[in-house]
Amino acid sequence: MGLFDKLKAGLAKTRKNFVERVESILLNKVVDDSTIEEIEEVLITSDIGAKASTEIINSLRQKVRAGSIKSAEEVNSFLKTEMTGLLGKLQPLVTFGERPFVILTVGVNGVGKTTTIGKLASRFISEGNSVILAAADTFRAAAIEQLQIWANRTGADLIKHQSGSDPAAVAFDAVEAAKARGVDVVIIDTAGRLHTKSSLMEELKKITRVIKKSIPDAPQEILLVVDATTGQNAIRQAMIFSEAVGITGIALTKLDGTAKGGIIFAIKKEIGIPVRLIGIGEGIDDLKDFNPEDFVKALFE
Repeated sequence: MGLFDKLKAGLAKTRKNFVERVESILLNKVVDDSTIEEIEEVLITSDIGAKASTEIINSLRQKVRAGSIKSAEEVNSFLKTEMTGLLGKLQPLVTFGERPFVILTVGVNGVGKTTTIGKLASRFISEGNSVILAAADTFRAAAIEQLQIWANRTGADLIKHQSGSDPAAVAFDAVEAAKARGVDVVIIDTAGRLHTKSSLMEELKKITRVIKKSIPDAPQEILLVVDATTGQNAIRQAMIFSEAVGITGIALTKLDGTAKGGIIFAIKKEIGIPVRLIGIGEGIDDLKDFNPEDFVKALFE
């Protein structure tokens, strides 16, 4: 199955929750104010979010009143164009600047953070980069073991300390080791913290400060891993992590198992942080660059 077909299959539940509901509203109906209101309700209840929904609906209402949109096909075409525009340009995760390029990954428990790190490592190595993984989630011995498995599987090096040791020390050692060995990319795992726990947020700030002591420009990417199945809660997570450490990009996992894929529009509109990667399956190659155009196309086809 090709990438587009995989994306299409992964978005089946979201399509059912959003596109098919819009299509059933438009079936044999005149496109008028009451139809638009029904569409707005679908947008809001599909996790697209209030801001994005309002923007889309206001624009649709204007066009309907001006007479430039009259049929169901024209509404569909308008939604496709508007939603693609709302997501903006492709902004993939790319390394830049001097080596090592440091990626700090953050997120709450259970979002697929360690798996995302493993898949990223695999991708960077397949592109010819050397990679160090840093096991800075020292709260759980299982997290260190999990990262060790990914290091073995991908051929990445692993920097780890004892369970319960200082996460910032692990991050610092990993960055220093990368400098000494001429390694291209460092990916740092961190504890899956509740975004409401301020002590854990302070620890994240400490990790970033310590990394900067070794490389002033690092981490060049602070990647928030978010589980698409959490819907609107993802917005809250992104806001709090962003306030604490300044998120530069988002990896949205488990898109293939949810009807809440519309959250991607809410994230873009309400936070403005680019979605860089999407997870559309369990396989090692199922972490893909987020392409807004392909995403909307797959949603509507």
